[in-house]
Amino acid sequence: MNCDSPNTSERERISLPRPGFIASVALALIVWLASPTACVYSAQARTDAAASSKPNIVLVPGAYEDGSIWTKVIRLLQANGFHVTVVPIPLTSLAADAAMTKSVVARQQAPVILVGHSWGGVVITEAGNESNVIGLVYVAALAPDAGEGSGDMLQHCPRKSSSPIHTDEAGRKWLDTDAYPEAWAGDLDIADARVLAAVERPIATQSFTDKVTQAAWRTKPSWFQISAKDMEQCAEVQRFMAKRMGAITIELSASHASPLSHPDEVAKLIMDSAEKAGSTKVSVVH
Repeated sequence: MNCDSPNTSERERISLPRPGFIASVALALIVWLASPTACVYSAQARTDAAASSKPNIVLVPGAYEDGSIWTKVIRLLQANGFHVTVVPIPLTSLAADAAMTKSVVARQQAPVILVGHSWGGVVITEAGNESNVIGLVYVAALAPDAGEGSGDMLQHCPRKSSSPIHTDEAGRKWLDTDAYPEAWAGDLDIADARVLAAVERPIATQSFTDKVTQAAWRTKPSWFQISAKDMEQCAEVQRFMAKRMGAITIELSASHASPLSHPDEVAKLIMDSAEKAGSTKVSVVH
């Protein structure tokens, strides 16, 4: 017999699984499926499936702040299974901020709820026409129509004779650090308001004269949170904009920094928008 070259029938006989082996594997599988470990994997699979059915949340911060304005809201949304992204807008012009927002929206692997705070409302109005955006949420935000800019909206707000906003030599506007807590975040703990002031980001002066080209809220379902104690972007203008767009609206006794002072209410509004925009066809007529 040639030991180096076993015949074909011998190879087949050796490679066939033995009946006892098959029975052992089947028994082990049955035992595993009944185990707590299998239940954990099953529960995780159900959780992952549920999360995959939710829209993604894309958050846009405003002027004079960075993405930390959304910190508390992000935690609440993530705890409820939402995928969340904050857009790092450059604050150099409406066109640049909208382009950055559109690039982030394009990266999402699910329908998008686009949320803007303050100046971020102008940005989502311009960028929210993307086909995968299914809803807009304005949080103490500006919502101009086509041909309007943020400056057109803000001129209807009464201003103090000495505004705490100043322009530097490069044409960037800053909110004075000492005035920041009262002007921007009057209902936050003073230590938290100072932290917000420390991470302030300026906005280019030209941004306030940049005009919206196509207002997304005219074709997308919209939600609006009004801050009744807003010292920088008055509640009267917020109410006007919310009514004009036919938005589902809540009003809070909040400063301009409502995402930090009232995160539960803001997160709930966002989650409500995700549920309604994601599960039904909302007709929008303006």
